[in-house]
Amino acid sequence: MLNRLKEKWQVSWLQFALIFSTFALGGSLCGYLARQVLSQTTLERGSGYVALYIVLMTILWPFCVLLISIPFGQFVFFKRYLSRIWHKITGKPQ
Repeated sequence: MLNRLKEKWQVSWLQFALIFSTFALGGSLCGYLARQVLSQTTLERGSGYVALYIVLMTILWPFCVLLISIPFGQFVFFKRYLSRIWHKITGKPQ
């Protein structure tokens, strides 16, 4: 499975490891920031809290991944990756 991703993205093993690490750290940072934002509200942990957490994660994730990709040297990869995702969501050609 990892070999298929590596070949699909056309990257070296080192770059693949950096991309994988960026995904992991970006997601963790996103979850941390979403929890911090929600801690400032008066919402109790329930269905509304979970729904808002998911919305915040969805909004924050691209920014967190791009931020983390800069020190890992993977900004260009993630900029293209997020652009492809955006075009798929909106249905616009690239």
